[in-house]
Amino acid sequence: MAKVIAGRYTAQMEGSFVVFVIGFRINKWWAIHKWLPVMNSMSPMLQELYRNKEELGFMDGSYHFSGRGLTLIQYWRSFEHLEHYARHGANHLKAWRDFNRKVGTGGDVGIFHETYLIPEGQYECVYNNMPTYGLAKAGAHVPATGRKETASRRLGREGEPAIPTPPNP
Repeated sequence: MAKVIAGRYTAQMEGSFVVFVIGFRINKWWAIHKWLPVMNSMSPMLQELYRNKEELGFMDGSYHFSGRGLTLIQYWRSFEHLEHYARHGANHLKAWRDFNRKVGTGGDVGIFHETYLIPEGQYECVYNNMPTYGLAKAGAHVPATGRKETASRRLGREGEPAIPTPPNP
């Protein structure tokens, strides 16, 4: 289990980046022969990404299970890196072709993705008493103090002063 880091932290990123949300949804539980291969295809893609992070422009990601499927949140250096992997990544191409051939538009399994292009400085986040997580894991994990103490300040705006954090009991 990841080590919890006490205190308030934020992420610091160099330049623009991409947030990519991708996942699948089980629409028909009894169609295990359709959704299990979709679920199993995720692992080889993730292994490929983590083995070749620098080359592919993949920075990091996390996955989240729901009652009906799986969602991955990924951080990429650029849209061009993401698109190149989508069109040329061996494991992605195989999974995409298999999905279209075996599942297609039958409705047993749904897949989705959302892509967000984040300009430099146009993000903010805070992690309080958390392991290094999310954007802070993809970039740099830094204390949320001074100019980084509030959401407005993290976005480069002048804002209200921070709400004092009560001391630990």
